[in-house]
Amino acid sequence: MVVLNGCARAPEDAEAEKTQEENIQETEMNMTDQIPQTGYTKAIPADYFRNVQQGGKVERVDYESEDYLRNSSIIVKTAYVYLPYGYDENDMEKRYDVLYLMHGWGGHEGEYFEYGKNLFDNLIAKGDIDPIIIVSPSFYNENSDRDFSSSIQEFRQFHNDFEKHLMPAIESRYHTYAEDVTEKGLQASRDHRAFGGFSLGSVTTWLQFCYDSDYIRYFLPMSGSSWYYGTYGDFRIEENVDHIEEVVRDNELDERGYFIYHAVGTNDAVKSQSIDMAEEMLEREIFTPDHYVFYLKDGGYHDFGAVMEYLYNALPLFFR
Repeated sequence: MVVLNGCARAPEDAEAEKTQEENIQETEMNMTDQIPQTGYTKAIPADYFRNVQQGGKVERVDYESEDYLRNSSIIVKTAYVYLPYGYDENDMEKRYDVLYLMHGWGGHEGEYFEYGKNLFDNLIAKGDIDPIIIVSPSFYNENSDRDFSSSIQEFRQFHNDFEKHLMPAIESRYHTYAEDVTEKGLQASRDHRAFGGFSLGSVTTWLQFCYDSDYIRYFLPMSGSSWYYGTYGDFRIEENVDHIEEVVRDNELDERGYFIYHAVGTNDAVKSQSIDMAEEMLEREIFTPDHYVFYLKDGGYHDFGAVMEYLYNALPLFFR
């Protein structure tokens, strides 16, 4: 097994004589994302949480969907959408990358903007990322029970809502890179779409990779592993990584491009599933540094303080 000693992979014998600096420099020159494959996240400077004069705005979007867990009855769901400063609905030429962010157990739509709006404003204002549209939806609906087992059932169905309702509703309304919201139009714009989530939202993110890699190029699972097979306490790490490798091969993702930034905190109460999955993925040659990286937040807990740091570190690597 790979040992994450200081979250750095042990070098091969042929490279043992290289200094750490030489290894990092070589990695940076050869990697699309120009960071080592494993490491620790960088802390967010305090000024990234301050109000900015030219900040974005958040809008509520209600959209029609289906209750896929029960009887496919028509329901109305809600998402909140962050629009960067300067977004002009009348400007049909300017297009924006779009990031979807999913909450965890018991969370709600719009949750990310309660904690992170200033961070998003500052990342854009300081030039760390280009202006971006960010969507904060929910895997719950008006009929949902919110206990843990029911929540698992809900997020397992979310990809249907995403493909057929949420993504078309958002990207027909706002100026993303999708020329239209047909299946073909949405798939053609996958290079300009990302999906991330925390806790059960991280598990949802891995399922999005399994189901929707035709629509999404960038993924940010934060504190959670894939439960395509198994569930909490029955993580089936090797079986799930086998499936992810199969998705990569069957969909020719090496050639088409994909990038996963996987993160967890060293003090996170459920860190073991993420670390075990990372170790399994890092052992496999297919998951090269331009496709998969794993980062730890030193002292990070299972909370939104850690989530903000993952976003601060990951988002500048997306949409390059």
